[in-house]
Amino acid sequence: MVPTMSLAPGTDLTAGEFALEDISTGVHASGFGALGGGRSFSFHVEDRQLLVVEVYRPRLSGPVPQDEDIVAVATRSLTDIDVTDERSVAAAVRDAIAGAEPVRTAR
Repeated sequence: MVPTMSLAPGTDLTAGEFALEDISTGVHASGFGALGGGRSFSFHVEDRQLLVVEVYRPRLSGPVPQDEDIVAVATRSLTDIDVTDERSVAAAVRDAIAGAEPVRTAR
């Protein structure tokens, strides 16, 4: 299921929704937002070639997520993403969240 974007950040989101709270475009595009279930996510462009999205566990203990807080990751090539267009970046982030793969943790 592809997440739908909420236009009202700060409201309770259902499982299939996400809200972009901050987005910067360009060759160093980045941002963050919230998902249903109390989870959050961030994204950034890496090496001018990949869009990287990290999904964090619910109810983080601090304002800055740590590596152990990452529960899923997705990467996408920038080939078909217009990083100068906010709508294109938002759509790519939405699609990446839908396809994010769980992170395996060492025990």
